[in-house]
Amino acid sequence: MKKNLLFLLIVTCCITANAQQYKKLHFDAILIDTHNDIPSTAIEKGVSFDQDLGAKTNSDLHRMQQGGVDAQVFSIWCDGNKPNPYAWANREMDTVMAWTNRNPKEMMQAFTTADIMKAVQQKKLAVLFGVEGGHMIENDLNKLDKLYKRGARYMTLTWNNSTDWATSALDETTKADSLKHKGLTNFGKQVVQRMNTLGMMVDLSHVGEQTFWDAIHTTSKPVIVSHSCVYALCPFRRNLKDDQIKAVGKNGGVIHVNFYSGFLDSMYERRTELFNAQHKTEIDSLLKINPEPYFADKFMFEKYPAEVVAMRPPLSLLIDHIDYIVKMIGVDHVGLGSDFDGVNSLPQQLDDVTTYPLITKALLERGYSEKDIRKILGGNFLRILKANSQ
Repeated sequence: MKKNLLFLLIVTCCITANAQQYKKLHFDAILIDTHNDIPSTAIEKGVSFDQDLGAKTNSDLHRMQQGGVDAQVFSIWCDGNKPNPYAWANREMDTVMAWTNRNPKEMMQAFTTADIMKAVQQKKLAVLFGVEGGHMIENDLNKLDKLYKRGARYMTLTWNNSTDWATSALDETTKADSLKHKGLTNFGKQVVQRMNTLGMMVDLSHVGEQTFWDAIHTTSKPVIVSHSCVYALCPFRRNLKDDQIKAVGKNGGVIHVNFYSGFLDSMYERRTELFNAQHKTEIDSLLKINPEPYFADKFMFEKYPAEVVAMRPPLSLLIDHIDYIVKMIGVDHVGLGSDFDGVNSLPQQLDDVTTYPLITKALLERGYSEKDIRKILGGNFLRILKANSQ
C-alpha cells in the first residue's frame, strides 16, 4: 500500500514539474504571432479588442496577456471587391491605434526589434501591422511608403484576389487560362524592390507559385511567409511545396505556420464538403446575398458550432507541419502565424489566444530544446525583422 502511494506521489510530482516547465518556458520566452485578423473582425462585429469579448472572438487584449503574447502583427485586410482599399487600410490602422492609445500601460506600437524588446521589458503588448493584400496600395508606391511609415512591417503581395501586378494562388490555380499575366509584372518587381529599400518584409502567403518564384528571385532581403503550411502534408493551393520551402530556407526567410484546420489536415476539406452538402439550401441562399464563399462559410460555422467542433483536427497536426519544415530547412526558419479571428476552424484545444502555452507544451513533448522553442515562438521573427531593416 505504501509503495503504491509512493508511486502515485512520484507520478504526480513529475506531471506537476512538467506543467511548471512548459508554462515557465512559455511565459519567459518572447511570443510573436505574425497574423491575427481581429481588426477586421472587430469592425464587422462592432466590438473592441480592449473589451472582454468572451466567445465572440478568438482574441482580446486580456486573453492575449493570458496566452503570453508579447508582440502581435495585426492583419490589415479587406477583400478584393471593397472600393478604396487604401482608405480601408488606414481605417483599420486607426482602429488598432485607438485601442493602443486607450491602453498605454498595456500596449505600445512597435516599429523595430528594439521597440519589441522595450515592450517586453515594460510588460506591454507590442503592436505591429501587416498589410494583407497588395491591392491595398492601389498601384501606388507612395501609398506603400505611407503604410510603412504608419507601421506596416510586412505586406502580403496578394490576398486571394490578384492585383494588376501580381497573381494569387487562387487565381493561378482556378483562373489560369483567363489571366492577363502570371507572376510579377515589372511594376510588381518594383514593389518588391521598394519594400526591400523601406525595410518592409515581403510576405509570400497567398501568392501564386509564379509570383512566389518571381519574388524570391527579385528580393534582396529575407522573405516572410506570414500564415501558410506544408503542401506535402495538406495539398492545398495556399500551402508551400517542398521546393518553395527550400527556397525560403536558402533565402534566410521564415515560414510562420497557420492554425487553420483546412491548411493542416488533408481530410478536412472532405469533412467540409459533407457539411456543405447537408446545408446546401441554406448556403445557396447566402451566396445569393454575397457571392464570396468566405462569408457564407463564416456564417454557417457560427450557426452550427457543434458540427464544426467535430470536424476539427488534433493539435498534433500543427506540430507535424512545424516538424516537417524544421527537418527540411532547420529550426531557424519556422514561426507561428495563427490566423486567429480570420478562420472558422482551428485544431482541437486551440480555441483562442489563451491556448498558446499548449503549443509550447507540445513542442517540448516532441523533444524540442528550450533554445529551439524560443526561436519558433518569436526569436526567428525578431531576426528577420532586423535583417529587413538593415
